[in-house]
This record gives sequence, structure tokens and C-alpha cells, in this order.
Amino acid sequence: MRYAFIQAHEEEFAIRNLCHMMRIHRSGYYAWLKQPKSARQKDDERLLGLIKQFWLESGCVYGYRKIYHDLRELGETCGKNRVARLMKQEGLKAQVGYNKPRYKGGKVAILAENHLQQDFDVQQPNQAWVTDITYVRTYEGWLFLAIVIDLFSRQVVGWSMQPKMHVDLVLNALLMAVWRRKPKNRVVIHSDQGSQYTSSDWRLF
Repeated sequence: MRYAFIQAHEEEFAIRNLCHMMRIHRSGYYAWLKQPKSARQKDDERLLGLIKQFWLESGCVYGYRKIYHDLRELGETCGKNRVARLMKQEGLKAQVGYNKPRYKGGKVAILAENHLQQDFDVQQPNQAWVTDITYVRTYEGWLFLAIVIDLFSRQVVGWSMQPKMHVDLVLNALLMAVWRRKPKNRVVIHSDQGSQYTSSDWRLF
């Protein structure tokens, strides 16, 4: 493990300093480098590549138990302890408490007239757009996504993604829709009238 540590950091620090810190002789380190890797070491490297792949696909939240089950489903015959050892060696940890963000609902601040009346069957493009906010989990954490959909084609005509649910999240999505579609007539924009859609900035748009 000491030799592997030096090899992993030899581009950042002088080998002489690393060997001194790990209390080994440089000649011993260079001799270790010349030794061919064992079949076990090569298989560990292969298995670690799969572990990293599953860990990243989980959003960097899975621990060794879930990674172990994914590997078993793939046909690997490794044990849990081996998976735990490789993950610890690489610094891959489970993320505890990664529940979805929750927000308390409240009364609508400003109630606008419902022009659509739940009739989402429109006859032409840029006649009615609907917009809403959701959230998605990424490698960087939870991000909020605002989208604008044209009811005629059911296509996303505008979107915006940010780490916080501010009013500019929905405004940027609407600005993209206007810039892309450039509607010539009045467009009905339908939302759930959450706080972002009842703000003064939204109403003045």
C-alpha cells in the first residue's frame, strides 16, 4: 500500500520526499515498480473500474452493499469485503441522507384566472404554453429544472436549470421559449401559480 501511495502521488511531489515520508528507501520503490503486477492486482484494477462506474451512475451515493449487488447482477463473483476494501482504498463512500428536497405547500399568493379551464387541446402552435418546476439528482447534487411546453406540439420550447428555486429560474425558461419561438400573437401561459409564478417579476414580464 505504501508503494502504491507513492506511485499515485509521484506527479505531485518529489519521489524522494514521498519515500522519506513513507519510511522506505527509493531503491526499494524503484524495484517494486519493475515487478510485474500479479493476477490479483490486475483483477482488482478491473473490478475497481466497474465499482467506479456503478458508484458514479448512482449519483455518488451508493455504498459497498448496493455496489456489491450491482456487481453480482452483472455476473461478478467477488465478495462484499473485497468491494468494501477497494472502495475504501479509492475513497468511494456512501452518501447518507440524500433524500429528495421537500418543500411545504402554501396558499396561492395571487390567483390568476384559469383561461385554459383544463382544456389542453389547442389548435395551433404558440397559442398556449404550460410551465412547471421539478428537480433532478445529478453528480453535483439536486438541481431545479423549469420547463416551458407548447401544448400544440407537446415540445419543450424553453428550459432553465439552477441549484436554487428563485424566480429567475422560471424567467430564464420563459425567455428561452420567447427567443426560440418569437410568437407574433398573445400566448396563454399556464402554471400551478407557485410563488415563482406569482412574483412581481413574473407578472411584469
